[in-house]
Amino acid sequence: MIDRRTMLGGAASLMLLSRLRAQAAETGLDAALVNGSFWTGVPGQDGVRAIGISGDRIAAIGDAQVRSMITRRTRVIDLDGAFAMPALTDGHTHFLKGSHTLTQPDLLAAHSRADFAARIGAAARKRPGKWITGGAWDEQRMGGDLPTHDWIDAVTPDTPVAVPRTDLHSYLLNAVAMKLAGITRDTPDPDGGVIVRDADGEPTGIVKDNAKTLVERVIPPLSDADAEAAVRRGIDHGLSKGLGHIHNPEINWDCYPVLRRLREKGETDIRFYAFVPITGWEKMAGIVAEEGRGDDWLRWGAVKALADGSLGSRTALFYDDYSDASGQRGVRVTPLGDLHEMVRQADAHGLHVATHAIGDRANDDVLDVYAAVAKANGPKDRRFRVEHAQHLRPESIKRFAEQGVIASVQPYHAIDDGRWAVKRIGEKRLEGTYAFRSLIESGAHVAFGSDWPVAPLDPLTGIYAGITRRTIDGKNPDGWLPDQKVTAEQALTAYTRGNAYSGFIEDRSGILAPGYYADIAVFDGDLLTIDPLKIPEVKTLHTFVGGKQRYTAA
Repeated sequence: MIDRRTMLGGAASLMLLSRLRAQAAETGLDAALVNGSFWTGVPGQDGVRAIGISGDRIAAIGDAQVRSMITRRTRVIDLDGAFAMPALTDGHTHFLKGSHTLTQPDLLAAHSRADFAARIGAAARKRPGKWITGGAWDEQRMGGDLPTHDWIDAVTPDTPVAVPRTDLHSYLLNAVAMKLAGITRDTPDPDGGVIVRDADGEPTGIVKDNAKTLVERVIPPLSDADAEAAVRRGIDHGLSKGLGHIHNPEINWDCYPVLRRLREKGETDIRFYAFVPITGWEKMAGIVAEEGRGDDWLRWGAVKALADGSLGSRTALFYDDYSDASGQRGVRVTPLGDLHEMVRQADAHGLHVATHAIGDRANDDVLDVYAAVAKANGPKDRRFRVEHAQHLRPESIKRFAEQGVIASVQPYHAIDDGRWAVKRIGEKRLEGTYAFRSLIESGAHVAFGSDWPVAPLDPLTGIYAGITRRTIDGKNPDGWLPDQKVTAEQALTAYTRGNAYSGFIEDRSGILAPGYYADIAVFDGDLLTIDPLKIPEVKTLHTFVGGKQRYTAA
């Protein structure tokens, strides 16, 4: 529900709106989008056919008002009946890593061991001796067995390889990479990490969670120029999907300085909300104290923690054993006491806290920590987030609304993991798995994202996944756990208002209303009425961010 504060944003927004209307009345609109079918995101507001833009804001809504403010200087864009809505926000990405993969081998398309090796070999021949770190693999698409270094050593004799599993919680290393990282049979598993070994105790090439740091410390970082070029490619890619805003809840500092350098050079074309690791909360608190929190092209002041690993890697933390691995219940990536103290300190210093949690025990741990910290630090508008909130005990779902915790979830994971999740945790624990509808109906704030490059940077694919829940193997045509399907409007809301709220900017973003940013996406299909099965075929026609047309289909 949108309250008065959200719609008007207080006295400052009222003054802005008054100034916008006066300016538009005097000089006319800068741009007018007419003859469209607008979903504004404002409940009950139907039949909007035109929107007027002044500067970077919306100045007028409705055909009569917009046309009355058009002058000779106004750029009039006829949408020819196309569907328009607030530009979408992806609430969870790993943007630098995802951008880098745009030029890396496509390993998810590999469906056999031979195909997988051939793709890596081809990449090694193009850049001999250079690290291959991008592309993501999924053993479930290649028969189910985890790959080993033996699969790829012959085609990469001189090229180090560290390619992530699709969930980013495991790497496959070849022999060259293991040698550079110093990983041998005598290397102990680090706390919160696993080095997978064969029956003879030799490393297979798979390292999980905190064991990834063993190789990450020897991988040379991208140059500043290469990193900026990669992020620019990612921005262009995102704009082509109707995205106007990206949240980047990251567990390293790699992307933050890249975004800062790009912002110093001008507008970033897509808005960013940058998170850094909670282990560096003191550094971020110092930046905020000295410099503030950035602006609405690049905001910071948020931190991310890790409670556990992933379902695919069997490192997500559960109360009970994995159904396909007796004795294994996952790993606590951050000791619980350390997690509590870092969250307490970050919150006390005014930072926005998000925590990755996949398994049911990890989610309960995080909710418990959040409750304890809120009690200790006192009431305020803190908007704690749980990233993924993937597997919940049914009795835990209501806690999100009760505690005011945001569920930042990724619909595509449901149609991807739905192919094999039951093998990991059995039927009983599926009751609270990817419980999007239950979370929404409980009154919780829900935000949708992709987890790119774990899933495509494509909100339409996410919308399709949330509405249909048809797994990507085609084996669940009526939807996997269909009682958790969401409506089209619920999906659009989670990608717009839900993310605006989760980033503290719901007073100026997430809906189309006078005084709000003119961040608008235009599509060639009506996402509210189209057959959901056809949503992936819908094309982005235009993306406006800050009143400027940043993307137009060729």
